[in-house]
Amino acid sequence: MIIKTLVEDTTSKNNLRSEHGLSLYIETSGKKILFDSGTSGLFMENAIKMGIDISKIDYAIISHGHNDHGGGLERFFEANSKAEVFIHESAFDKHYSLRNGSMVYIGLDEKLRKNERIVYVKGRFFICKGIELFSDAKTTMPLPVANSNLYTEYKGKIIPDDFSHELYLTTAEESRHFLLTGCTHNGIMNIMEHYREMKGYMPQIIIGGLHLQSRTYTPRKDDVFMKELSDYMIKSQTVFYTCHCTGKDAFDILKQDLKNKIHYLCTGDEINI
Repeated sequence: MIIKTLVEDTTSKNNLRSEHGLSLYIETSGKKILFDSGTSGLFMENAIKMGIDISKIDYAIISHGHNDHGGGLERFFEANSKAEVFIHESAFDKHYSLRNGSMVYIGLDEKLRKNERIVYVKGRFFICKGIELFSDAKTTMPLPVANSNLYTEYKGKIIPDDFSHELYLTTAEESRHFLLTGCTHNGIMNIMEHYREMKGYMPQIIIGGLHLQSRTYTPRKDDVFMKELSDYMIKSQTVFYTCHCTGKDAFDILKQDLKNKIHYLCTGDEINI
C-alpha cells in the first residue's frame, strides 16, 4: 500500500504548498484512490509536482461534508473524466462553523450535488474486493472536544452537527488491515470500536486526522479526554499516521505516550507499507 499526502496543514517539502485541509493519494488492491480533495485545487498543483496523474484515479472518496475535505472536488472533476466519487448521502447538507459569534458556511459546493459521477452511500458499502466504506459509527465513548463549534442545518434550524455524514475507508492487503479517516468527528475510539464490531478485529494501521484541536480549543496533557484517548490508543495494537485536524499540540501530547506507535504526515510525505 502506498499513501502520498497531497495536501495537509503543514509541508515537509520546499516546493509543495500546504493549506488547512486534507487530500491523500492511495494505491491499494490494484486501484488508485483520491481520499479527500482539500480546500481548493492545491492538491492538483502538488500532485503534478509529485509525479501523480490525477486523471488515472479510479475512485475518489470525500470523507464528510466540510469544504476543507471536499473543496477541491470541482477541480477533480475537471482533471479526471472517469472516476466515481463516493460521498455520504447527507454530505451536501448545510454545515457551519461558529466563529466569533457568527455562523460561517463550511459545506460543500451545492452545484456539484447532482453530478452524475457521484455515488451516494450510507452504512456499509463495498466498492470492490478489498476496498470498503462505512458510516454510522456508534458514539458510546467521548467525542472530541473540538467538535463544539460545528453545526448543521436540519428542517430550517441550525443545530449541533451529529456528523452522520462521515465516511471511513477500509482496505486490506495480505494480512494487514487499514482504516482511513478524514477528521474522525465521531471520535477515533468510537470508530475503532465500530470497526471491531463490524469486522471482528482491529485495524493494524489508521491514517487520518483525529480532530483534537480547533480555533477555540487547544488540548492539554491533563485534559480528561486526552488522557482517556491516550490510554485507549496505547492499549490498542494499532499504529497511527495522523495529520491535519489532530493539531501539532495534540500530536506532541500523544507522541510522548505512544512513542513509535504514532507518526505525523505532512504535505509531501509518503508511506509505503
